[in-house]
Amino acid sequence: MDFQAAHLDGVLELCSAEGWQSLPSDPQRALRVLTCRGGRTVVAADRTLVLGFCQVLSDGEFQAYCSLLLVGANFRRQGLGRTLLLTALERAGGERLDLLAEATAVDFYRRFSHREWAGFRIYPDPVGE
Repeated sequence: MDFQAAHLDGVLELCSAEGWQSLPSDPQRALRVLTCRGGRTVVAADRTLVLGFCQVLSDGEFQAYCSLLLVGANFRRQGLGRTLLLTALERAGGERLDLLAEATAVDFYRRFSHREWAGFRIYPDPVGE
């Protein structure tokens, strides 16, 4: 289902449990991130319990980027991650999906039809110049 403000606490709980602090550090900012223009966030929920979520940013035509995908530890290996990713991509639009993966998630993503490239995360500070 599409993310709604009522899911925010559940999403932030999942992030905190995983050690992801960016979203939980500022809930209002997190809400803006999860509902941003050009993005589509979907959740898997059982009533009020958020089991997982995925955000895909897209131009709606060709390019899409998975910026967030997280399934709660107790709900992994049940197909939720795959369903969330494919649902978010379908709703956001795009012919291909790019992403950066944590080392522990590489095997999950390799199960999809894919090509691998090196990736970078660029920060605005002048480190390395």
